[in-house]
Amino acid sequence: MSTPLSLIDFCHIYPGETARHSMRRSVEMARRAEELGYHRIWYAEHHNMPHIASSAPAVVIAHVGAHTESIRLGSGGVMLPNHSPYVVAEQFGTLAELYPDRIDLGLGRAPGTDMNTLGRALRRNANAAEHFPQDVMELEGYLAGRSRIPGVDAIPGAGTNVPLYILGSSLYGATLAAQLGLPYSFASHFAPTHLEHAVSTYRENFQPSEKYSEPYVIAAVNVVASDSAADAARQLEGVYRQRVKSMAGRGRPLTDDQLDQIIESHQGRQIIDMLRYTAVGTGDQVRDYLEGFRETAQADELMISLQGTSEAETTRGMEILAEAWGL
Repeated sequence: MSTPLSLIDFCHIYPGETARHSMRRSVEMARRAEELGYHRIWYAEHHNMPHIASSAPAVVIAHVGAHTESIRLGSGGVMLPNHSPYVVAEQFGTLAELYPDRIDLGLGRAPGTDMNTLGRALRRNANAAEHFPQDVMELEGYLAGRSRIPGVDAIPGAGTNVPLYILGSSLYGATLAAQLGLPYSFASHFAPTHLEHAVSTYRENFQPSEKYSEPYVIAAVNVVASDSAADAARQLEGVYRQRVKSMAGRGRPLTDDQLDQIIESHQGRQIIDMLRYTAVGTGDQVRDYLEGFRETAQADELMISLQGTSEAETTRGMEILAEAWGL
């Protein structure tokens, strides 16, 4: 297949594990993905989530970069309103100097956390997201060596021209990416509703920029791949139950009967529908689904969110997918 396959790693902490286990697995996953031929791996900024350890993407990227050779590494994304554009330029400029031509910088405007954490721990201004377009342009200026503040340069950072990607799940990000002439990555792995409309809007309104003469779309999609269709279906059911328990249970213990009731409720169905774009089955079945999804999403690249209930399941799924796609 000519369409590149990439991965998003949430640094998931499975039951009974610590963040240290998660980070060790992220290194192993990246090394295996590099061997298999995946194009890039992105890490997403999340805060105050007990089962996700990717709160500091730049730090994770630095660690994984030291244990890999060629695979591209980036953020999917840095939630820019949480930070000063200048500090982000310094961080990713440092990464670009450490790992030349391997670093990406995906940018989002969502908080990546709950409102309590946002206001009281991150101390982020509630209106910070309103300045997202200006912050993106300021950041791009630092990385290009064209700072808007006289006498202030990002060191490291200036002249590294780290590639920027606008992340989104609505028309806002699509419109902004088109206006700025930047690549666009749609979060269809958990926010499927506006995929087709957003991508069409982006492509139809794209304004060529100094770096990009054509639009470029990365679409995220979930994958549950196994050696048998029956086992893949079993894994998917486990993924659904974990997702509903995490989002609806809010950390409180639930019996199987209670969890079943939530899954059958309107809330449970809404949570499961977030995984609407999920390829499930054997390698051939997953490949066929992804080929169709690529057309639906008008995608130049697919960003795979590997789903499973254990490290062994997701690792095997990554291998099956690579073989089926012909990486």
